[in-house]
Amino acid sequence: MLDTLTDGFKSAIGKIRFHDDEKALKKATTELKKSLLKADVHHKVVKDLIGTVEIETKKNGVGKENFLKALQDKLTEILTIEGAPRGFTFASKPPTVVMMIGLQGSGKTTTTGKLAHFLKEQKKKKVLVIAADLQRLAAVEQLKQVTSGIEVDLFYDEDATPTQVVEDGLFKAEKELYDVVLIDTAGRLAIDDELMEELANVKTAAKPDELFYVADAMTGQDAVRTAQTFKEKIGITGVVLSKFDGDGKGGVALGLTQQVGVPLRFIGHGEKMPDLEQFISDRIVGRLMGAGDVEGLAERAAATIDPKEAKRMTQKIKKGQFNFNDFLAQMEQMKKLGSMKSIMGMIPGMGNMAKQIGDMDLENSDEIKQIKAMVSSMTPKERENPDLLNNMRKRRLATGAGMEVMHVNRVLKQFKNAAKMAKKMSGKGGAKQMQDMMAQMQGGGGMANIPR
Repeated sequence: MLDTLTDGFKSAIGKIRFHDDEKALKKATTELKKSLLKADVHHKVVKDLIGTVEIETKKNGVGKENFLKALQDKLTEILTIEGAPRGFTFASKPPTVVMMIGLQGSGKTTTTGKLAHFLKEQKKKKVLVIAADLQRLAAVEQLKQVTSGIEVDLFYDEDATPTQVVEDGLFKAEKELYDVVLIDTAGRLAIDDELMEELANVKTAAKPDELFYVADAMTGQDAVRTAQTFKEKIGITGVVLSKFDGDGKGGVALGLTQQVGVPLRFIGHGEKMPDLEQFISDRIVGRLMGAGDVEGLAERAAATIDPKEAKRMTQKIKKGQFNFNDFLAQMEQMKKLGSMKSIMGMIPGMGNMAKQIGDMDLENSDEIKQIKAMVSSMTPKERENPDLLNNMRKRRLATGAGMEVMHVNRVLKQFKNAAKMAKKMSGKGGAKQMQDMMAQMQGGGGMANIPR
């Protein structure tokens, strides 16, 4: 996520090597301008950013640190609307009602499911989804599958009008004490009067606290223009960018807030339900500059990992007692945190590693599937104590998992080495060793080493 922009910033910053070198500053701003335009950032936003960064850097003295600070400050300003909410905000009196609006094909229904999952898993809220899209064939059926997969309640009535469905759904939400109601509304392939009239009627019935416009990031500047139209005709309180992983440029995210005048609230960047992130300006700027988002990662981990289980696991790792049951439990926890690429992108200095990982799917990779098959072939005692695995038992595992004995031996050796390393890292000086290892993996480079 945001890889192209981050590379552009890194390249521009690298042009400034000495203090008071105005030629280097010109080279840096020219490089930055090219990168931003190439990433599909709107030309007016680019002009404003470049002009401010150049003035502020000269005012404070040309140098890498001052250039970096001016860039960070201006980016934060561009991505921030004063007084606008950060992430998701709840109404003073539940339920918080959110209308999800957008064009057909923008990923609105999937995004509704992702937002429901986020509220249920990370915010621990009771969520009801209302199916008010009665125009698109199979829209209700798609929502049934989505909500069933994340275990969130769905209200629908395919024989009623959208406004009737909303009114009945809200009555149920108030009666049964739901915290949040998400209303999935109809979309069209293009903006038309019929669509806008229907949305206006639903809005009147719903009296929503939030109107989230779901924009397809892959449409680039068209996403900005349609967001502006929806804002004028219906009113929106925030934008959710979907399919951000399919947009290799990412520039639309940088200019949208300033252009439309509403905050970008969430970004969807994958196919799985956890692949939705809050768009909080100072955190995003940190990631753009290669500093990661430790706060966001900590929030996500705190919401998905049981602290008692985490403490128990830490004790086992310190004692070198990590076994295959623990491995399976940790894999389940990792799934809840989201894609490996998004996790790595939130760790300071690991942006380059995230790019190398790409769209790696830990859960469905052939290697993980084989390991799971091997573990499934173990007895409960063997999972608890892998040292019990003699040659005869290994042959049984290989047959059960469809593997060669040589492969079983390799996996067992890797597991043992990983357990040893985890034990070592959990001891005194472990954090320093981890930092050194990360630096080596990235060749000691990257934006994390730029003075802040």
